[in-house]
Amino acid sequence: MSTVMVLGGGGREHALAWKLAQSPQVESVLCVPGNPGTALEAKCHNLPISPLDPTALLEAIGRHGVNLVVIGPEAPLVAGVADNLRRAGVAVFGPNQAAAQLEGSKSFAKAFMERHGIPTARYGRFTDLSSASHFLAQQSFPTVIKADGLAAGKGVVIAEDFTEGQRALEQFLPWGPVVIEEFLQGEEASFIAIVVDGQVLPLAGSQDHKRLLDSDLGPNTGGMGAYSPTPILNPAMIERVRREIMLPTAKALSLEALPYRGFLYAGLMITQEGPKVLEFNCRLGDPETQPLLMRLRSDLFPILWTAAQGDALPPQLDWDTQLALCVVLAAPGYPDAPRLGQEILGLDRDPGPNAKIFHAGTQWHGGRFQTAGGRVLGITALAPSIGAAQARVYELARMVSWPGLQMRRDIGWRALASRR
Repeated sequence: MSTVMVLGGGGREHALAWKLAQSPQVESVLCVPGNPGTALEAKCHNLPISPLDPTALLEAIGRHGVNLVVIGPEAPLVAGVADNLRRAGVAVFGPNQAAAQLEGSKSFAKAFMERHGIPTARYGRFTDLSSASHFLAQQSFPTVIKADGLAAGKGVVIAEDFTEGQRALEQFLPWGPVVIEEFLQGEEASFIAIVVDGQVLPLAGSQDHKRLLDSDLGPNTGGMGAYSPTPILNPAMIERVRREIMLPTAKALSLEALPYRGFLYAGLMITQEGPKVLEFNCRLGDPETQPLLMRLRSDLFPILWTAAQGDALPPQLDWDTQLALCVVLAAPGYPDAPRLGQEILGLDRDPGPNAKIFHAGTQWHGGRFQTAGGRVLGITALAPSIGAAQARVYELARMVSWPGLQMRRDIGWRALASRR
């Protein structure tokens, strides 16, 4: 029996801990720091340690006899936590710091793709306003402005004209370099795989909803909902992405001596010319994780353990044929200035079978659940169809409330339109 440590405290980590705890090979899951939702899961225990503190992590790993560490969010990966743990002889699922630059630096990722012929949008990288503005003036609109570093999914502006683009440059350049890139036309999708030293094991296809408001309006967020599977990533397209994007990327990482043992997420635009990479993330997506792990029938622990050892991956994973859908409930003011500390009502109710309320930004204070982050909960359900999944999730969402709660009411609309 094994003890697993999951680093992180968001909705993705709640889903990971919940899924890993289901393994008959796992005795306990230590969540660092976890959240009030993980505290309620069978076999799960929260540890009030920073995921960025290698000394405290190593002490806890030794004290609790941890066999495997799974790194959930991007910040510890970019900070090199995986490197520190591996040097101490700990089995870790998550790429090292050098490889995590694929997410930590947009310009690194774009140059990497350019070197290896991985399809992506044309771009320029800039560190000063004058040259960036000059380049921007020569672009057609809309065009995309990206902050180079980590920005929790919110460092992207799709500028409709030069004035809007200039404002984005003035906002992002004080943080560091910016990338200005061609706007790609098509449909977005999320392709996530387990990558181990050149091997690629795809997860099921999924689709995120980045905009705050229905009909894909409003500002970009970290994600307001997701579902799996998605019509745009049919078996033929999944194979094409695996062959044209993921395998070349995995081989290029090995070629450049960037060892990779972790999840690799390709945010895609499916264009008329084929799939192109919008961005890479070096971990599971959030909220894609919630529906993906609800559909996953395979035992996750032995797969991640095998990957951490660098051994041969299974040829494929076992997926429930039903559709899973997740809707994010967000705090008022999200994504710019979320208002926190509001009491959450309705979490004492049982969501029933094939449904789960994952905690993302909550706290337990004074004997009550309160909002503690921009994205507060991820309500997820498994159902035979997109319509049934939507009906179930929004029924559950009506059970939960706090003042100013925000959520989209059209998650999965592309799949529903495709069916019609």
